[in-house]
Amino acid sequence: MRQLLLATGIAVALAACGGRNEPADPAAQAPAAAAPTTLADVELIPREALFGNPERAGVQLSPDGQYLSWIAPVDGTMNVWVAPADDPGAAKAVTQDTARGIRSYFWTYKPGTLLYLRDTGGDEDFHLFAVDVDSAQARDLTPFPKTTAQVVGVSHRQPDTLLVGMNDRDAQWHDLYKVDLSSGARTLVEQNSDQIAGYIADADYALRFASRSRPDGGMDVLRRNGDAWEVQDDIPFEDVLTTAPAGLTEDGRTLYMSDSRERNTAALYAIDTTSGEKTLVHQDPRADVGGSLTDPRTGVLQAVSVNYLREEWTTLDDSIKADLAKLEAIGPGEISINSRTLDDKHWLVAYSAAESPVKYYRYDRGEAGAEGTLTELFSGRPALDGKPLVPMWPLELKSRDGLILVSYLTLPKHADADNDGKADAPVPMVLLVHGGPWARDGYGYSSMDQWLANRGYAVLSVNFRGSTGFGKAFTNAGNGEWAAKMHDDLIDAVQWAVDSGVTTSDKVAIMGGSYGGYATLVGLTFTPETFACGVDIVGPANLNTLLSTVPPYWASFFEQLTRRMGDPRTEEGKAWLTERSPLSRADAITKPLLIGQGANDPRVKQAESDQIVEAMTAKNIPVTYVLFPDEGHGFARPENNKAFNAVAEGFLETCLGGRSQPIGEEFKGSSITVPTGADGVPGLADALKSHTQEVRK
Repeated sequence: MRQLLLATGIAVALAACGGRNEPADPAAQAPAAAAPTTLADVELIPREALFGNPERAGVQLSPDGQYLSWIAPVDGTMNVWVAPADDPGAAKAVTQDTARGIRSYFWTYKPGTLLYLRDTGGDEDFHLFAVDVDSAQARDLTPFPKTTAQVVGVSHRQPDTLLVGMNDRDAQWHDLYKVDLSSGARTLVEQNSDQIAGYIADADYALRFASRSRPDGGMDVLRRNGDAWEVQDDIPFEDVLTTAPAGLTEDGRTLYMSDSRERNTAALYAIDTTSGEKTLVHQDPRADVGGSLTDPRTGVLQAVSVNYLREEWTTLDDSIKADLAKLEAIGPGEISINSRTLDDKHWLVAYSAAESPVKYYRYDRGEAGAEGTLTELFSGRPALDGKPLVPMWPLELKSRDGLILVSYLTLPKHADADNDGKADAPVPMVLLVHGGPWARDGYGYSSMDQWLANRGYAVLSVNFRGSTGFGKAFTNAGNGEWAAKMHDDLIDAVQWAVDSGVTTSDKVAIMGGSYGGYATLVGLTFTPETFACGVDIVGPANLNTLLSTVPPYWASFFEQLTRRMGDPRTEEGKAWLTERSPLSRADAITKPLLIGQGANDPRVKQAESDQIVEAMTAKNIPVTYVLFPDEGHGFARPENNKAFNAVAEGFLETCLGGRSQPIGEEFKGSSITVPTGADGVPGLADALKSHTQEVRK
């Protein structure tokens, strides 16, 4: 699934590298075999290969280079595995999760100790666990109810401890603690009485900077002065999604800052923390500066990326140019560096392309800037090797008022025989809308896109106004435009697809998660004639109740929400939120609708889906409602993801006329329930009769 509403998940130390200046041509990777001319000529890829557990994911090296680690199944549940770095075959599982599985972990600088994050049933109350790899014993470092851990600092200068934010005292704000990795004992560093949204500490865990939201939706950057905070910088509301501290060097002398003030796209600056002198590091007029690669010993910036149509990297440090050139030669896809040892002699590298799921490599650096040795380790999904995966084509579409909408088109293999990115004949299409909405779609491998294309559908993903990454003007153009100009951009993209011969006006579905689910409901209520059907995954139906039930720890972001949407604390704001809510127009729905919801979703509560289903049922409007009691904001368990997609596949076949794989045994291990509308999808009611529900939290 694409990014979901206001996604704030903790990253797992994923830096990236490269040096490409021009997007690679996906056609260069086209297979030499004769192109299929009908959908029946294309091998049907099993859902298990696309959505089941990967064979390996999140492969990393420990900072001391002693261990190789990854996430892989144990009896069907994802757990962390560790092997000697020179003997992957000797791997053993060091965690024993039997429920939701582990999806986020990283190494500490304490030898043989790693950390992982886990919530319960998708409630996003993430606890932080430390694991000793020799004994495989785990300790909950945040053993408090209704607490979401935030890792603030992990340092090689403080290998036995880490800095963690915990909101057990006040659900809205995280106090900062130093936590001992061996005993789990915590020591208060700072009680968050100043409504601090985030802290920045140096490598010795001294607090240096912080950020604090203002009632006007802007942000103050704070500097530590003794035991107090003082305002160092002002970020206006218009810049707050594109301006923020981006890292501190190990010596604390340089603060990196992503900054869009007095410009449009965010550039990267280096700020001398003593003199305040500000130096431009990198800029691009097309898009915001995004990823970065820093020296693991010093924190000094070595490379930086900009993602417009494709991610493009610029090398800043000559000492790694030969290394990045070696990695770039892997292929025309995209490279990321998952981890680097502290001595920087060994890197763990991931490579993927739209039609090539991730492969992992170990890179041993050469001496004195010479090229090193690259060794292929694993494929993340070997079950997809040789399968008929297809390219993804970047596009620049135009909105009716002249905005450039960076978009991505994926075509079924039989619909683009010459592999030029243009449909040979119209095919049914799914408009796949990203979540956020303050996020973006980008190039790369996507199980969802490949699945839909393999079933016979063109897939179009659009970065509508309000999306991030293309400068503050484009993002701010979405303010107040939910169910208005943001939706117009989607409609304009559909019209382009019809005019270009990609599809026909009667064969377009809309589908998405979170904001994309909201866009689906808007499509079927505000523009009911545009789409043949819709698939809404955890999408809000009532914007008033959405904003009245946000998680308490979103307090630092709430004023931005109200300024970009509407303020439920005012009558004018309530009226706007009511007007832009699909629930207010439920009786306009005339096309088939499939809804998927997690019962524990803390962002878009189950009541959002319940309300629209109840309104439709009261008016005898058919709807199929799929509910998972052990999921949250999206479907994390592969068994549930496969189950929902099996339902969606049959639903789309009925609506658009593509093809589907029978449900078969796809519900095995899933907690799927269908409170309403099981008869609306062929084979669903019968599959439920023989299904034994399995709830795992």
